[in-house]
Amino acid sequence: MNNTPPLVRALRLLRVGLLILSGVATAVFLYPLLNEKARARRKQRWSQVLLDILGVRVEADLGHVIPGSLIVANHISWLDIFVIGAVLPAAFVSKAEVRNWPILGWLAAINETIFLRRCSHGHARLINAEIGEKLLAGKHVVVFPEGTTTDGLRLLSFHGALLQPALTAGRPVVPLALSYWEADGERSLVPRYDGDISFGECLNSILSRRCLRARLQSLPVLGVAGEDRRTVAKAAQAAIGKVIL
Repeated sequence: MNNTPPLVRALRLLRVGLLILSGVATAVFLYPLLNEKARARRKQRWSQVLLDILGVRVEADLGHVIPGSLIVANHISWLDIFVIGAVLPAAFVSKAEVRNWPILGWLAAINETIFLRRCSHGHARLINAEIGEKLLAGKHVVVFPEGTTTDGLRLLSFHGALLQPALTAGRPVVPLALSYWEADGERSLVPRYDGDISFGECLNSILSRRCLRARLQSLPVLGVAGEDRRTVAKAAQAAIGKVIL
């Protein structure tokens, strides 16, 4: 069986809480003393430790990713951010509501998360400029163009607006297919955070598994031949769909 007993779940939850507290302490006391690269290493290591506590193993093929790539991924769970962050230092574009999450929202803000207010064209222009600057500086930026999460067994239409900064800056768009698997090799729905599933319910489901596998598969670069954003969005959706569907 791949289920964990209640005591193990409780201990895991305690360790997650302690890890969050250590993250807060690091951000408050250590971050001001660190340069950008050192912060990125700390952030990556924090994600790795979190996944280790949760029993999540990452299998990643990032052969198509080059510096300054806009990473376009399908979206299943809040866990996606840490799965990607554990193997690829990057800034993430997130909905503005995340900024208001207790503690986690603050941690996200000081870790280069770019918060997007929906239905605000003026704010979108500012966000696009910020994304473009990061890409031109050789940094990775991750976007989830579905705009919300799914169960991982389907894809919603990809919105092209967030791809525009890469196209304007002449930077590559790299599709990244993300999927979760049980220890026995079957697809897993455990990390899903869609519909009416609460954060607590999602976390408890993950804690209930001894082991989960997260697979990341990068796909050939798009957007470097003058394509418009709608064309690139459709191509990215099709490429990811061939891997996960």
